[in-house]
Amino acid sequence: MELVSAIEERCSTRAFLNKPLHREAIEGLLDLATHAPSAINLQPWELVVVSGQEKERLSRLLVKRMKERNISCGPGSKSPLPEHYVQRERDLFDVMSPNLPDQISFQDFINEGSCNFYGAPTAIIITLDEVFSNARLTDIGILVGYFVLAAHDLGLGTCPVGLITAFNDDIKEELSLPDEKHVVIGIALGYPDTKASINNARSLRVPLDEVVKWR
Repeated sequence: MELVSAIEERCSTRAFLNKPLHREAIEGLLDLATHAPSAINLQPWELVVVSGQEKERLSRLLVKRMKERNISCGPGSKSPLPEHYVQRERDLFDVMSPNLPDQISFQDFINEGSCNFYGAPTAIIITLDEVFSNARLTDIGILVGYFVLAAHDLGLGTCPVGLITAFNDDIKEELSLPDEKHVVIGIALGYPDTKASINNARSLRVPLDEVVKWR
C-alpha cells in the first residue's frame, strides 16, 4: 500500500474481531513503528504488549477504576475551549452517534471503550522514563503515527487511547512496571470487525485555512 493511501484511508477502529494476533505479526509491526525518528536518536519510548488473560485483567481493572473515580474522557484543556474546538467535538459526536451500539450513550461508549481497549485482543502501553522532560512526548507522538499507519498497511486496526493515563499507578502495579516509567498512551490493536457500524464512522478534518498560516 502506498503511504498516501494509508494516510487517507486509516481511521480509528472501535470494534475488533475476537481473533488473537500472533507474536510474529506484532513484532513485525513494532519493528516498523520503532523506525520512527527521535531527538538525537534517544528512542525514549518503551512499549509493553499486553494480550490474552493479562489484557482482560487489565481491562477489567481500568473499567472498575474509571467507574469508582467517575473519570471521563475530555479534551485535557487548562481552561474552557474556544468555540471552534467545541464544534469539532460536536462534529465527531454527530458522526459517531448514529453508529453506536444500541442502548449506550456516546460518553459511556467512549469511557468504557477506552478502558477495555474497545475489545481489541492486544493493548500496547507506551511509557516514557521520568529522566526525560515533556519535550520527549514529541518523539512518542511520532512513534504513534508510525505505528497506526504501519498497522493499517498490515491490515490491522488501531485506536490510540489517552484516558488510561489517568490510571498510571494502577497500570504500573498491574503490569509490574518500574516506578520511573510513566504511561503516556495506549493503543488498541487487532483485526477490525468490518460488520460493526461504528467502524464506518469517519471523523472530519477541517479545511487547511483553519489550521495553517502562511507568512
